[in-house]
Amino acid sequence: MRNWTRVIHAMAPNAAGWIVAGLSDAMPGLIARAKLTTDLRLAHFLAQLAHESAGFRTTEEYASGSAYEGRRDLGNTQAGDGRRFKGRGLIQVTGRANARRMSKVLGKDFESNPELLQRFPWAADTAAAFWSDHRLNDYADADNILSITKRINGGLNGLTDRKLYLARAKRALAQN
Repeated sequence: MRNWTRVIHAMAPNAAGWIVAGLSDAMPGLIARAKLTTDLRLAHFLAQLAHESAGFRTTEEYASGSAYEGRRDLGNTQAGDGRRFKGRGLIQVTGRANARRMSKVLGKDFESNPELLQRFPWAADTAAAFWSDHRLNDYADADNILSITKRINGGLNGLTDRKLYLARAKRALAQN
């Protein structure tokens, strides 16, 4: 059995203790939910989460969310939606439409309570659900960080950081 605390700390030495604990506890369920059945899949999954959560230090986007105001592509159609539905969780679920989608997938009302997305177990469960819904294992199996990053972020923002975390994840998984 893997020591997930050790793996996470090897990837991100400054990770927040509460996130390390929450993610470590969640890992067996995430592996099953997202079919993270190989070290390569696990490495890509953990690398993307590490980047999206600022090195496992937050489950809430640092920015205010005002940049998402009026973004119909995110389902932000009501005044205040940008701030209300800013990125949350380990994969940064952003927008009313994505909160609604996660509500349906996980059976929890994130649209009425978006702050739940940043708490465990939901911060981790939404990451696994997003990973599965977007078939990211197909790209992980090909070791294709570019396609995974585009699917998660819409572009290649933070690619250098994501590559660094991927290398660290591969090393940590090989050692634990």
